[in-house]
Amino acid sequence: MRSSAIRYYEQIGLLPPPLRVGKQRRFDSTVLYRLAIIQRARQLGFTLSDIRELFFGFGNVMRVSERWRKLSQRKLDELNSLMAAINAVRSLLEKMIKNCRCETLDQCGKRIFLGASGFIPAKSLKASPRRARSI
Repeated sequence: MRSSAIRYYEQIGLLPPPLRVGKQRRFDSTVLYRLAIIQRARQLGFTLSDIRELFFGFGNVMRVSERWRKLSQRKLDELNSLMAAINAVRSLLEKMIKNCRCETLDQCGKRIFLGASGFIPAKSLKASPRRARSI
């Protein structure tokens, strides 16, 4: 882990300030363990705000395992929503690949404008003369 990241974690309160011997910073094993937690949480997609909540947001009344469960469930819910959105986009892209028969961008734009929820058969969209429309 970069020393700049460690200094930043100290600055925002995720790590305690280190002991100093001369100009060298000395860390005890608890700091190394916290760094391991921070690194794993970041790999799992947790934000620094989430990590702060893990460390400090529950007081001493909730066991660490319960803290992890609560934050993990929230992250899973977030990922499930993201997956649903990704699947919707994937489905739309697959439909577009299969059904797009547009010959011009104007034709494409007209199809999108008139049938945003699906595709309109290309034969019903013959190119029409250009005319200004007020929207």
